[in-house]
Amino acid sequence: EDLIRRFAEASNETAGEHFTPRDAIKLMVDVLLDPDSDMLTQPGAVRTIYDPTAGTGGMLSVAEERIRELNPRATVTLSGQELNDESYAICKSDMIGQGQAVDAIKLGDTLRNDLHAGQTFDYCLSNPPYGVDWKAAERDVRKEHAGQRGRFNAGLPRISDGQTLFLQHLVSKMRPAKAGVENSGGRAAIVLNGSPLFTGGAGSGESEIRRWLVESDLLEAIIALPTNMFYNTGIATYIWLLDNNKAPQRRGKIQLIDGTSYWTKLRKNLGSKNRELSDADRTAIAKLYADFEVNEHSKILEAADFG
Repeated sequence: EDLIRRFAEASNETAGEHFTPRDAIKLMVDVLLDPDSDMLTQPGAVRTIYDPTAGTGGMLSVAEERIRELNPRATVTLSGQELNDESYAICKSDMIGQGQAVDAIKLGDTLRNDLHAGQTFDYCLSNPPYGVDWKAAERDVRKEHAGQRGRFNAGLPRISDGQTLFLQHLVSKMRPAKAGVENSGGRAAIVLNGSPLFTGGAGSGESEIRRWLVESDLLEAIIALPTNMFYNTGIATYIWLLDNNKAPQRRGKIQLIDGTSYWTKLRKNLGSKNRELSDADRTAIAKLYADFEVNEHSKILEAADFG
């Protein structure tokens, strides 16, 4: 963990490609696991976690640690895919050091070739690259989009930004819900910049993808994070929470959480990062999510409000 952090600080220009700050990951994991916290403490709990942009493996490691805090005897399996061979090697090394099986960590471009095709997972986590084009994967993505049962049927974003392709990919990786079975189905958390929220007018690929998420009742919450949270950018970022089997009180609704004022100043800047989420900040934001109430930091909207 310390080596990875030093490596990230030494290469601030590209640290974001390899390394998501642990405070951001911990918040993602807290809200992702919140509805299942009772179930995770049961004997014989078995959980699968997946990251299609695994980087150095931080999201997978933090999610596993959190589940083991709740239940040391839980069975947790980690799967992921990473494009950058250096990050991939660090990810596998880190997992070997933690005694994890590494066979399910794959090297390759997730958009071009899903190396976990046909598999679904309990929890999915991702921090895809912001504003990076998908030209290298264009032929394969368009071919899959044209098919009847592809990952990208909802729509294609502009070629200059592939974030909403990863959003659709995550939906395809969430374990299907079983009718009438509580706590079945899959959940996902993905951190994105503002582009997937605001880019593209009505009828555009981005707008159609948003419409599909809202009409399918897959989007549970969006959390606005403080700025200056990441190593190589100070821009606004957002956690999108997805669930294909929402709790009854959340069905047909989307919670918007303003977490931008919950931050603690770092003593020393790390590249663009000069703020962090302290334990208290994280707890406060997670409570806003869990309470599911309307207040100055939390709004609850009907799906139709987005029309």
